[in-house]
Amino acid sequence: MGIRFLKIAVIYLLIGALLGGYMGATENFALSPVHAHLALLGWASLALAGLIYHIYPAAALTLLARLHFWLHNIGLPFFMLGLGLVLTGHTSAVPIVSISAGSVVIGLAAFTANVLMNVKANAGRE
Repeated sequence: MGIRFLKIAVIYLLIGALLGGYMGATENFALSPVHAHLALLGWASLALAGLIYHIYPAAALTLLARLHFWLHNIGLPFFMLGLGLVLTGHTSAVPIVSISAGSVVIGLAAFTANVLMNVKANAGRE
């Protein structure tokens, strides 16, 4: 599970970097919040979760880890697409943002519960 999180995290890193490069080249920074969310919710959060799951394999084997992975990675692309639409004037996409952001938050809640229940001192790799 840790490796799965790390691999998807680098995909978000690349997408965020490409979006940042596009914004710089066009000097249009309207999608800066999308870029920031890709970097933080995509790259940083998922990479850190991957490292935690790698260090604490018991946490990686739980239903909570699988829920975290799928809710986060189904929600985040729709969240970013919807947010991009809203930022460019398509306010009808607000429900997409709300529902998909909710999916990400529920995934993060699963991660939080998993860490609190299954990440214990001396349980990781020494």
